[in-house]
Amino acid sequence: MAKQPMLKFVTIERNMPQKREADVRREDFHEIYAEYADAKAKEQSARCSQCGVPYCQSHCPLHNNIPDWLRLTAEGRLKEAYEVSQATNTFPEICGRICPQDRLCEGNCVIEQSGHGTVTIGSVEKYITDTAWEEGWVQPVRPAQERTESVGIIGAGPGGLAAAELLRRAGVQVTVYDRYDRGGGLMTYGIPGFKLEKDVVMRRMDQLEQGGVVFELDCHVDASIFATIRGDHDAVIIATGVYKSRDLDLHGSEAAGVEKAIDYLTASNRKSFGDVVPDFDSGRLNAAGKRVVVIGGGDTAMDCVRTAIRQGAESVKCLYRRDRANMPGSQREVQNAEEEGVVFEWLSAPNGFVTELAEAADGGAKVTGVIVQKMRLGAPDATGRQAPELIEGSEYVEGADLVIKALGFEPEDLPEMFGEPALSVTRWGTIKAEFTTGKTALPNVYAVGDIVRGASLVVWAIRDGRDCAEAILADMGVTSAIAAE
Repeated sequence: MAKQPMLKFVTIERNMPQKREADVRREDFHEIYAEYADAKAKEQSARCSQCGVPYCQSHCPLHNNIPDWLRLTAEGRLKEAYEVSQATNTFPEICGRICPQDRLCEGNCVIEQSGHGTVTIGSVEKYITDTAWEEGWVQPVRPAQERTESVGIIGAGPGGLAAAELLRRAGVQVTVYDRYDRGGGLMTYGIPGFKLEKDVVMRRMDQLEQGGVVFELDCHVDASIFATIRGDHDAVIIATGVYKSRDLDLHGSEAAGVEKAIDYLTASNRKSFGDVVPDFDSGRLNAAGKRVVVIGGGDTAMDCVRTAIRQGAESVKCLYRRDRANMPGSQREVQNAEEEGVVFEWLSAPNGFVTELAEAADGGAKVTGVIVQKMRLGAPDATGRQAPELIEGSEYVEGADLVIKALGFEPEDLPEMFGEPALSVTRWGTIKAEFTTGKTALPNVYAVGDIVRGASLVVWAIRDGRDCAEAILADMGVTSAIAAE
């Protein structure tokens, strides 16, 4: 009888890839986790219990066939593991790095529920595809036959790129339009390198371009350009994401030194590319030597606090109006931030900003502190979460030279921007689109990702992009889309 390669969770402990020491990693923007060695990847994959009902798979938005590629990895059949992994996921090495596995696949692992510690699914996923790149298994898209139909995709983020890849595999002509000078969307300019190094995104961009996807970058789509795109293509996918930052209507919120998270992170990521960034070089979007306060509790806030640490901030504090247990961001990210020196002020909310006149020629006000109001958790709201309540008389001032607002994102007014009032939107401003297909109120116009869901995860955008591409192919009469290479 063959030796059983799996179910070793009883004898083998959970073991993440080695994490660089906090005092070392805070000095650069490189990823904080090392790569698994081959033997360690096999060992950790062998901990999978191969359950009959794999909750890891059902709680993955892409329904990745996790048990199968874990088994293949444990057996040393790595190329097959890669083929299974990428059959359902356009960017497995990216999801392996930035998905909140603790809330998705790993958080629902059966052996985690039984007290043995979850399988390190994300780290193995990353290892499989990084190895595939090194071995040359990842190749440009080569459709079996070219088709005459074309699709225009507005937005080069994960949703748009996932759709582009699947459509090209079927031979459809694809052009992607994006406002930035590089593709990747927030994967490129929003997520810092210590979570997702930029060469990982850029090599996917190169792969898509080599496979025949045409990129029109630095393209700000307005009403005229949107009309042209619709006229040039048989179908259009809107995958713009949500870029309008939520704001604070508080005294002093317009003062110099109170900045939006997207501006701050974009400047930092551009510097990582070696770009000239005047707002960074002037010190405006540079935390070096400053007392930094970040307002918010999501993953964007975690990106900001950890970026400020690496830029050499004097101190970094995060204000969040609920407690740690109710924080929407990944608990792993909170732990990483604390290790690197970030101080969290739980149950704290801003109630205004302290300012003074700046010495600059414009004579405007600059921030010197945040008026902090302490909170307590009261009765649950409609979602079941306890609503924060103000504690009277608990205000104090937290000194700050740079305040970053990381309060989430909202959709831009696309019907106005695109000159299409018939493009239906919800009361939140997101585009109304048919479930799974992405069809909108406009003929042959589809929408995917955050512009439909609201600010969400990269993995959900990939799911939406793939579903939409399948729907478009069905509408075009293509009987099947080839997902695997």
